[in-house]
Amino acid sequence: MPPAKKKRSRRRTFRQILGGVRRRVRRAAGRTRSVWRRSLQLQVVTSTLVISVIVVVVLGTFLSEQINRSVVQSSQRSSASEAFADRLQIADALAPETDDPTKPDSGKKGSANPLDDVMDIVTGSGENGSKKRYDVLILNKAIPGQSRASGGVVPSNVPESLRHNVQKKTVGSIEKIKFVGESQPRLTYVVGGTVHVPSSGQSYEVYHFFPFTDEEELLSNVRLAIVVVGLGLVLLLAAIAYLVARQVVAPVRLARQAAERLASGKLDERLKVRGEDDLARLANSFNEMAANLALKIHQLEELSQVQRQFVSDVSHELRTPLTTVRMAADLLYDAREDFDPMAARSAELMQAQLERFESMLADLLEISRYDAGAATLDLDPVDVRDVVLRAIADSEALAERHATRFELRLPNEPCMAEIDNRRVERILRNLLFNAIEHGEGRDIVVTVGADRDAVAVAVRDHGIGLKGGEDTMVFDRFWRADPSRARTIGGTGLGLAISREDATLHGGWLQAWGQPGEGSQFRLTLPRTAGADLKGSPLSLVPPEIEMRRTWRTAMTPVLLPASADGADHDDD
Repeated sequence: MPPAKKKRSRRRTFRQILGGVRRRVRRAAGRTRSVWRRSLQLQVVTSTLVISVIVVVVLGTFLSEQINRSVVQSSQRSSASEAFADRLQIADALAPETDDPTKPDSGKKGSANPLDDVMDIVTGSGENGSKKRYDVLILNKAIPGQSRASGGVVPSNVPESLRHNVQKKTVGSIEKIKFVGESQPRLTYVVGGTVHVPSSGQSYEVYHFFPFTDEEELLSNVRLAIVVVGLGLVLLLAAIAYLVARQVVAPVRLARQAAERLASGKLDERLKVRGEDDLARLANSFNEMAANLALKIHQLEELSQVQRQFVSDVSHELRTPLTTVRMAADLLYDAREDFDPMAARSAELMQAQLERFESMLADLLEISRYDAGAATLDLDPVDVRDVVLRAIADSEALAERHATRFELRLPNEPCMAEIDNRRVERILRNLLFNAIEHGEGRDIVVTVGADRDAVAVAVRDHGIGLKGGEDTMVFDRFWRADPSRARTIGGTGLGLAISREDATLHGGWLQAWGQPGEGSQFRLTLPRTAGADLKGSPLSLVPPEIEMRRTWRTAMTPVLLPASADGADHDDD
């Protein structure tokens, strides 16, 4: 494989791995965000933790700075005092001896260089001396050979800025000093001053080096203590927030669970009332609401039962006078040729309205059966293609009057399903009549599809279509998309509502799709085996041509790609 292809292959593999990691991270973040949003207790504890951490960090930082400043300033003051006392001692040691017998002996041994005796006195390394915690550097600018230093101090350890200012006054500064024999520099407080010896006319620069080793160890222990105490305080506050939130959230969670059971139909659900606090009053209010709601629902159920019984009774009672009126109307309709034109037209209108009234009465009886839960299925293994053909045959006459043609798309293999032949045929007739009425005289496409679990029939018209939200409202009883639009086929307004009830009784779906100017499509999906659960439909709810148009528009949408600095695009592959 050429090197360029290998490089592209490695780059593609890396992108795939990176994409997989990103997807996993997004899924994990999404699950965490979902858990956080759904848990009030977790939100309270998280908020308490965040606020506690911020407060502890701010207070700990402030406290650490204050302690650090206090320790450093105290150490500087004590170091400056010690340096000042040493300089006085150095001045006395460098002064010549006097012959006055009243003055005590200074203790000088008469060495070749008086600075040696001075260093022994200052650093405590002489007889009966004690080792000091600091080092000293004494410089004689007039006689460089008389410079002396203790410990690992060398003249180069003195900062230039300090040497420049030491001629004017006593100065001090905190520096990082690397002493001789040590690998790492140490934080050191350097104090410099000048010692004048009037008798000899010489001046000495004296520098004291006070390492902050003890102070750094102390501050480190203090910071560690602050961190430990702060962490313990945060955990303690989180535990307190958890307990407090638990006391508040637990009753709220019980109220939510009771509300869910109440919403599912368990109207006898109540909360336990404990105490007299706000949560107890909430439980009392919830119980009162549940009782009132149960009472209202019971009253509505009784009213609904009365209304259903009224519709059923009226529908049944109307059949007897309707039969008599129908017989008389048939006689008048058959003898209309012997009447004058006005009476003949009246007989025809009465005949048409009686047919519509009978259809509406039959639909009302069917609706009352569904409302009463008395509707049953007469199941038989049927080829859905035959049912579709019979429904189309019943609709041919109406389609010819509206100059509409049917385009059938049937599979070659049988589409067997356990269905109620009469009810499914009624569903298809209602869908076909609806398509004819709203199809604006254009062709109606009827498609049948099947898979292993379900069969489906789609009825597609190219008429006025449906507006947003009307795909569910179209199945409401007596609903009309345009109230000012008159029905051309004398429908009752219950056809689609009954069709959906028939589909639901089969355990199937009846769904609608539509767009203004694009027409509409109704899809009936039924399980092949009675009682089986539907997991999908063999046919798409959106017509294929509309789906292809959407895909094409998406594919043709321009995508802005980043360009290089010179304006030319480069292919990463």
